[in-house]
Amino acid sequence: MDIFLDSTDLAEIRTLAETGLIDGVTTNPTLAAQQKRPFKELIQEICLLVDGPISAEVIAEDAEGMIKQGHELARLHDNVVVKIPMTLEGLKACRILSDDEIMTNVTLVFSATQALLAAKAGATFVSPFIGRIDDQGWNGMDLIRDIKHVFSNYLFDTSVLAASIRHPQHVLEAAKAGADVCTIPPKVFHQLYRHTLTDIGLKSFMDDWNKSGLTL
Repeated sequence: MDIFLDSTDLAEIRTLAETGLIDGVTTNPTLAAQQKRPFKELIQEICLLVDGPISAEVIAEDAEGMIKQGHELARLHDNVVVKIPMTLEGLKACRILSDDEIMTNVTLVFSATQALLAAKAGATFVSPFIGRIDDQGWNGMDLIRDIKHVFSNYLFDTSVLAASIRHPQHVLEAAKAGADVCTIPPKVFHQLYRHTLTDIGLKSFMDDWNKSGLTL
């Protein structure tokens, strides 16, 4: 499973990219607005930090505007993926952009039927929002499994990108459900490798070594 960072924090992206474990980045208008700088410039800098798909979202609400903005964003870098909302206008734009060989990510997906339409429109990625589904009292991972089942029936190339990830258990469950990609906030990435027993074990090893008086 590929791991994307869901972030526009350049310092954090740079630090975690150095691990060699980050396969791409997703952004959205809310995250971009937090940086208070020109959006296209921000996306270009992220593309320099991570050599993988970088999702940049359109803000137009009509298909014509989305297509225009999508072409503008795609010209920024070969790795840019145009992020499009799951609306009728978004599906129209996805079809055109996909036909123009521009990578797309259909976002705000909350049902398998929405994912099916996105795949038929040629989406490169489809992004079901796991955390927000859980917030409504349903099981977001059931949606991942349903989408994977539908896609396998018809051999769609569209990748399932698990989004709205809240904690490490979401990452584990997404991997078990067969998600192709999981996009996570930097906070969750740090939680993935930390464990209290690891810290205790390491401290014990180092204490014993320091007491021994040995050197490498």
